[in-house]
Amino acid sequence: MQNNKSNGLNFVFFGTPDVASETLEILKQNGFMPSLIVTSPDARKGRGLHVEASPVAIFAEKNNIPCLKLNTPSAFSTSPYSRGRLGRGIDLFIVVAYGKIIPENILNIPKLGSINIHYSLLPKYRGASPVESAILNGDTETGITIQKMVYKMDAGDIIAQEKLEIFSDETTPELRKRLIKIGGELLVKILKTPSASGHSPFAGEEEQDESQATFCQKIKKEDGLIDLEDNAVKNYNKFRAYAHWPRTFFFKDGKRIIITKAKLENDKFIIEKILPEGKKETKYEDFLKN
Repeated sequence: MQNNKSNGLNFVFFGTPDVASETLEILKQNGFMPSLIVTSPDARKGRGLHVEASPVAIFAEKNNIPCLKLNTPSAFSTSPYSRGRLGRGIDLFIVVAYGKIIPENILNIPKLGSINIHYSLLPKYRGASPVESAILNGDTETGITIQKMVYKMDAGDIIAQEKLEIFSDETTPELRKRLIKIGGELLVKILKTPSASGHSPFAGEEEQDESQATFCQKIKKEDGLIDLEDNAVKNYNKFRAYAHWPRTFFFKDGKRIIITKAKLENDKFIIEKILPEGKKETKYEDFLKN
C-alpha cells in the first residue's frame, strides 16, 4: 500500500456501498490513499443470501489497506488497528455513505476533524435519500456539499459546494454517477488545498441555516407503489427516482407489475415496458391485450 505523502496527510476512510468505493477510486487516481478503512461487516445479500463483503472492504483488500468491519463505530477506538494509527496521529476522517451514526467522541479524534460528502445542497435534503428526493420532488438542480461533521445529521458547517443541473429525464443511478464524480473531484481539490495562515481547509467556511433545513427518509420497498391514475408528472418523477430500487410498480390480480421503461410525453405518463411477477419483461401494450 502506498499512503499519500504529498502533504503528509494521514486519513481514515469510513464508507460501505458502491458510492464510497467509487469515491475511493477517485482518491486513489489522485494519489490519496487512506491508512485505514472502516466499513460495515459482511452481510447476506441476494436471493441466495450469500455472505458478501462491502464494496469498500473489497477495495481495501485489493489495495492492501487495513480494514475494520465494525458492528458499531464506537468500537473504532478500541481496535488494535486503530490504536496503532492513533499512536501515530490521525489527521482526518473522511466519511462517505458509511451508513452508521458515528459518536461525537470518535468524530473528534482526528487533529483536523471529520468531513463528509453529502449529495445535496445542504441544508436541503439532510438524511438518507437526497438524490432520490430531489428527483421525486421535481427539482431542476441539486449538488454536492462537503461538510464538517458534527453529532447531528448532516448539520455541520459547509466546507465547499457545487451545483449541478438535473436533466428532465435523468434517473437516480444516472444522476448519482455524475454526483459521485463531481463529489470525488471536489474532495480531491480540498485535500490539495494547503493550510493558509494556520487556517485548515477542513474547518468549514459557512454555517448551515437551520431554518432552511429539510429532511429525507430512508426509502422502503413499499414506497415504489404507484397509482396509475395519479398526476402524470408525479408518476414519472417517482419512476425516475426509484429506477434502481425499489422500482415503481402496481398490482393487477394480486401480482406485482414492475415498470421497467416509461416516459413523459405530452403531459402523459406512458409506460413502455413492464416486468410482471414471475414472468419475463414485456411491452406494456402487449400486457394490456391479455
